Amino acid sequence: MSNNNNLGSLLIPHHHSKSATTLRLCHSSFRRILFHSITCGSISHRRHHTTPPISEDEENTVKPETRLSEKLSDLLNMEDTETKEEALEEMKKVVKELREEDTRRRVTAAGMVRKVAKEDVEVRETLAMLGVIPSLVAMIDYEEDVHSQIASLYALLNLGIGNDANKAAIVKVGAVQKMLKLIELPGGPNSLVSEAIVANFLGLSALDSNKPIIGSSAAISFLVRTLQSLDDKTSPQAKQDALRALYNLSIFPGNVSCILETDLVHFLVNSIGDMELTERILSILSNLVSTREGRKAISMVLDAFPILVDVLNWTDSPKCQENVSYILMVMAHKSYGDRQAMIEAGIASALLELSLLGTTLAQKRASRILECLRVDKGKQVSGSFGGNLVANVSAPIYGSLASCAKRDGEGAECLEEEEDMMSEEKKAVKQLVQQSLQNNMRKIVKRANLPQDIVPSDHFKSLTSSSTSKSLPF
Repeated sequence: MSNNNNLGSLLIPHHHSKSATTLRLCHSSFRRILFHSITCGSISHRRHHTTPPISEDEENTVKPETRLSEKLSDLLNMEDTETKEEALEEMKKVVKELREEDTRRRVTAAGMVRKVAKEDVEVRETLAMLGVIPSLVAMIDYEEDVHSQIASLYALLNLGIGNDANKAAIVKVGAVQKMLKLIELPGGPNSLVSEAIVANFLGLSALDSNKPIIGSSAAISFLVRTLQSLDDKTSPQAKQDALRALYNLSIFPGNVSCILETDLVHFLVNSIGDMELTERILSILSNLVSTREGRKAISMVLDAFPILVDVLNWTDSPKCQENVSYILMVMAHKSYGDRQAMIEAGIASALLELSLLGTTLAQKRASRILECLRVDKGKQVSGSFGGNLVANVSAPIYGSLASCAKRDGEGAECLEEEEDMMSEEKKAVKQLVQQSLQNNMRKIVKRANLPQDIVPSDHFKSLTSSSTSKSLPF
């Protein structure tokens, strides 16, 4: 048994041994104890439903078990070898009580596992080796005993914290199927049980090998229902856990089709704006947009692009900016229709601002989107400023300036002649362009949290007095 080789270091820190001989004896003793423990732990668990659930009053009178829990916690906090061996014996007693017919003793034992597993990383490994996971999973089957369900679910949750081996073992012994069985009960599970199941799906879905197993079950539909629930019994924490679990599951491409079978995408897009949810929502959409089906689902949501583009205008979160720019970049690259929808949503000024003030990654993505839009010959600009009118104005202006450049020392006079020759119509268009640039610069100053008087209006005017429509980002 290869695990035995590490048990000495697991329970007895080397720097506490007085000599090499003592350490070898302790290791040998622990190997014998754990071999016996694991053998005992493999005994099949017998199910009994005859014991009625305990009441709160009965639970408060469980004195011996409470003392046992406190004793075990105290022993685990001690460092000497004898205490560690005694703690191991106490853990074996806890595992044994998980197989008792008495519901009260089982619930108390599960509570002890929950407590000590939360506090100690090494204890999680030891309890798993003692066979505690199959016993706890078996307790989920006590359909009429809410106390057993809650105690076992939270004990399993703590056993999986930071321990991939335990996460894999919990799924392997059928915990997902047993939890789904509770979900499918008539009337649904108790709200506290439901919250514990969501928390377990969150923890278990963090392991890559568990993602396809959980995703191919009915867990995604359950998590979506929890997230969308308007029931007061569903806590905000449960919704946050459901959203995070869905994010974990969306990382695996094979789960995208299962997610799209629900109305999650529509719900997510229309929930953007809630500061507590937006960052995680955009992370999920970033995973979904990698597939053709995911992009189609997003683009089919009414006002999806105005909502996504607007995120660039109101959020200061670097993560949100990077995620939404990634979503828009992928969709702009893949679909001409989506590019036109972005232009109509007013993406131009938002991308200009992001390319100047965003993070390095957001700036790169904004530049990529701009490049995709330029391929469409700048139709977004002509749509904003009058189309052919701007094109007709720009060429003569640049032509005149080019001819003026050939005259040495006559630049100022040439510019004055240019102004005199411009018709009232051309002046109006030029004024619109200047106003647009001034508005964009004011937004940039505001977003940069600079003093409003740092760029006075006169300076704005000087910066744009000789600009034309060619100064725009397209």
